[in-house]
Amino acid sequence: MDSDSLRDILIMAVLILMSAYFSATETAFSSLNKTRLKTRAEKGSRRAAVTLKLAEDYDRLLSTILIGNNIVNIATASIGTLLFVRHYGDLGATLSTIVVTVVVLIFGEITPKSLAKDSPERFAMFSTPFLHVLIVVLTPVNWLFTQWKKLVSLIFRVKEDRRLTQDELLVLVDEVAQDGGIDADESELLRSAIEFTDRDAEDILTHRVDLEAVPATATKEEVAQVFSASRFSRILVYEESIDNIVGIIHQKDLYDGAGLVEKPLSEIMTAPLFVTKSIKISDLLKLLQKSKSHIAVVSDEYGGTLGIVTMEDILEELVGEIWDEHDEVIEDFRKVGEDTYRVSCNVDLDKMSRFFDVECEADCTTVSGWVMEQLGRIPNEGDTFTWENLDVTVTDTDYRRVLEIEVHCRPKEEKDEEED
Repeated sequence: MDSDSLRDILIMAVLILMSAYFSATETAFSSLNKTRLKTRAEKGSRRAAVTLKLAEDYDRLLSTILIGNNIVNIATASIGTLLFVRHYGDLGATLSTIVVTVVVLIFGEITPKSLAKDSPERFAMFSTPFLHVLIVVLTPVNWLFTQWKKLVSLIFRVKEDRRLTQDELLVLVDEVAQDGGIDADESELLRSAIEFTDRDAEDILTHRVDLEAVPATATKEEVAQVFSASRFSRILVYEESIDNIVGIIHQKDLYDGAGLVEKPLSEIMTAPLFVTKSIKISDLLKLLQKSKSHIAVVSDEYGGTLGIVTMEDILEELVGEIWDEHDEVIEDFRKVGEDTYRVSCNVDLDKMSRFFDVECEADCTTVSGWVMEQLGRIPNEGDTFTWENLDVTVTDTDYRRVLEIEVHCRPKEEKDEEED
């Protein structure tokens, strides 16, 4: 082999290495986790800080990478054509196209991109020094491309939307939690805050069957007994039926310094706030603050009482359960054996889905409604059914609804084998 051919082969090898560098860099910067880079930068990594700065200006970065990659690929093809024509004459151009395409595709595209996809932050930080120099050198060219992009966007009326979707935010929270940036409680709080605006009053209400209420004809002594038995600070007042709520009595308004007040119930109760089941709890919170109320009565489409939502219910959607000295602490998921749990059926269905890592699809919001939907009737103690890798047994009912279930969680491999 003559010296010219050897020189051309060496130059092509260098160009293919550069093509691999640009391809890997493009994939690395498009796949990297900025949160991880930011964490490294905050811990003192100067390379991570520079890499993060480059990633923030992705358009300029991408232009530089594409310009460099196209230059080396075109140069590789040109030199390859000269080399093959020199040795194979008229057939050289065809052979060059085939050989160079295969070599560039394997060693300059597929392989480096696959490797960079597995470790994007490491590849991005490795490529940063040379890439930073290229960006500075190609600044005039990048400026031209930036202006061209603006012109094209103006012509086609393309608007850039940098807003993160809710799903993207949730994924980001999960990634930060997995990286150790926040603990489990902080992660749950962030998830609750993100999902807060999606929840309706219907999702968190206390249903009418669990309400404590007194008729408008009740005496103050009877109301005092209900307060004592229920340990609630507020009680609903109705006329004729629970579907006709006429007021709310606060326990402190029932007493004065000498005992029960002399005023009739109609003078000490306050007017209720009525809302629909579809109101967002974020809007309901503002409404409660504006009306200086702590309870909202949720009405159904027929004007009846569906349930109530309290200020505490809404706040618990953000910070979790708020227990006071009178509350009976109930564990939503109580382990009773190997991979076996007792589950309270008042639990939100989404919460159970996350706990067992399954998809519980249903037209209801609670575990109780999900169980009834699966059985297709009012459950009885001892009823069983299977959902994905969960074996569910009804353990407690009150004749109208299910109160508690026992869930045995089988390994997912076992579930997959049964499906096969």
